Amino acid sequence: MSKDDSPLFERVALIGVGLIGASLGLVLKREGLAGYVVGCARTQATLDKALELDIVDEAAADPAAAVAGADLVMLCTPVGTFAKTTATIAGHLKPGAVVSDVGSVKQAVIAGLSPLLPEGVHLVPGHPIAGTEHSGPEAGFADLFKGRWCILTPPEGTDAGAVEKLTSLWTRAGMEVEVMDAAHHDTVLAVPSPLPHLIAYTIVGTAFDLEESIMPEVFKFAAGGFRDFTRIAASDPVMWRDIFLQNSDAVLDMLACFTGDLDTLKHAIRQGDGKTLEDLFTRTHAIRKGVIEAHQD
Repeated sequence: MSKDDSPLFERVALIGVGLIGASLGLVLKREGLAGYVVGCARTQATLDKALELDIVDEAAADPAAAVAGADLVMLCTPVGTFAKTTATIAGHLKPGAVVSDVGSVKQAVIAGLSPLLPEGVHLVPGHPIAGTEHSGPEAGFADLFKGRWCILTPPEGTDAGAVEKLTSLWTRAGMEVEVMDAAHHDTVLAVPSPLPHLIAYTIVGTAFDLEESIMPEVFKFAAGGFRDFTRIAASDPVMWRDIFLQNSDAVLDMLACFTGDLDTLKHAIRQGDGKTLEDLFTRTHAIRKGVIEAHQD
């Protein structure tokens, strides 16, 4: 094997093999990005399925055993588990290893993990902005990341080589990669990711809580828009609970803005102000076109 054909990482440990972890395992193997992939999960059933689907080369229930000798450790579990997992694996990490993650919040990851990692281990937090409402290793597919964005938020002073290797990994997985400050990430990403999920969870819950005589027909006659909300609301509840709690300041700020906009809409409807409604709908129609043109649909 030539130098150009050699894997980016000889040994990768995936802590968690749900949708993101499984998809990453598949793309690591398909693209030859890792020489050997070890998967770690809480249940034997998940580990067995990951082996059966050829997502990993080896399965381990013990995180400490999974990371032994790994050049890259990727945390693919809910953000709320990261600190406990890192405390467990810290003493078993290989000098020079890179630790990264796929979580949707970044300041909390840096604050929680940095004090736990030994000298010589490089923390490069990441956020591949990709997903579906499905979970588990069966949900994984190698093209999940294709054409999407991945944001890396390395703390100041992070080893440049580690950042370069993570950038190369996600690029070869099919993603556009951008490096930014963790605080900026958490503010910007509170809008396109947590807020829609919070709205979807609320709308579906509201519909379910309607009078018993009405609710069945609401679901029976639901059109595409409502079905889209139910799809989003089917996302992993533990993962999203942790995202809201770990990035609460930014989420609350955006929720306050959204609530203000809702109040404006309520006033317009109450006053019969069709112009305000049409102006908003026209503006958001144009925004939707921009999303499509940016290939984020």
